[in-house]
Amino acid sequence: MDNVDNKLLLNRWRLVLGKYSQTGLGFGEGDDGAGQGGSGGFMYQEIDDLMDFLYGREYGKDRGVMEGSLGDSVMVIPKWINKIHELFPKETVEKLENHALERYNLTELLTDQRVLEKLEPNINLLKQIISLKGVMNQQVLQTARKIIRQVVDELTKKLETQVKNAIMGRKDKNQSTIFKCSKNFDFRKTIRKNLKNYDADSEKIVVQKIYFNRNIKRFNPWHIIICVDESGSMTDSVIYSAVMAGIFSKLPVLSTKLVIFDTSIVDLSNYIDDPVETLMSMQLGGGTDIGKALTYCESLLTYPYRTIVVLVSDLCDGGGYQIMYNRARSIIESGAKLICLTALDNDCVGVYDKTAAKKLTVLGAKVAALTPAKLADWVAGVITN
Repeated sequence: MDNVDNKLLLNRWRLVLGKYSQTGLGFGEGDDGAGQGGSGGFMYQEIDDLMDFLYGREYGKDRGVMEGSLGDSVMVIPKWINKIHELFPKETVEKLENHALERYNLTELLTDQRVLEKLEPNINLLKQIISLKGVMNQQVLQTARKIIRQVVDELTKKLETQVKNAIMGRKDKNQSTIFKCSKNFDFRKTIRKNLKNYDADSEKIVVQKIYFNRNIKRFNPWHIIICVDESGSMTDSVIYSAVMAGIFSKLPVLSTKLVIFDTSIVDLSNYIDDPVETLMSMQLGGGTDIGKALTYCESLLTYPYRTIVVLVSDLCDGGGYQIMYNRARSIIESGAKLICLTALDNDCVGVYDKTAAKKLTVLGAKVAALTPAKLADWVAGVITN
């Protein structure tokens, strides 16, 4: 191993060990403490200062070591954000920002408009914004809304085609239908069937009958009620529920309602076509009264045999489990379908009350952790059978 490789290895170990190893293991000689060689132009000392600003919090205030520093005299969050965007790739920046918010609770990232504008829009940032929007001033909220809109639009674009294909079905090119719709126009069959009407004088085909493809499945109107637990443990599910409700609301085969609850109930059906407004209306945290929420959903059942109730919850009920079971039984006995989603994110990771899940399954509910795409497939299976 040559001197350059040795120096690079020592510099990397120095970064791993942190500033308290400076006395015994300084940055390699010949780099002027800046690490210009072998690190793509990155300045090792500057990287060390940036890492220490965040991860130095692990040491707390009782380490008892007092040392001098060659770094900047003051590191503040706006400067830290600017520098990590300058020195690190996007994936690393997102990890650092997530750690700053989730591990070290640096809420200034979200309450300073200049800082918030520089953060990378992603699902983790969206969760933090929803949790802290109550302490944001109006200017910061405007920026937060833009970030939420960007993340929601990306999620919608990702999921919308899958959902529509699952629920609306595909065209059946082997069969025609009397239901005329421009998007189902069968150009080839119309030409073929009308070739016998070719007029030699005008050199045109006289179309006497137009043919349309039939959808593989014909739908009767269905109602879907999405009931979302907004307690703190359900943040991922809240976000995906809002997005899915917005997609469902655009489908002509579904009449969609959205209800959120903790110990109170809020019907957000009037905002269902705008997931951003839905998310900004939510207040994460608080208790959980599932029985009360299911009672409200039962009051919305106008056509039980054409209704699906989707309960998104960890099933940890603070209002009394027996009430929850009784309401679930009543909904199922009415003829409505009840599905309990214990997770609604793409990783299907969720902590839930397994005893309650087993009891609800015995009562006739479907209990599962489904991705949004799998939820769409399940809904499609119900309404097309």
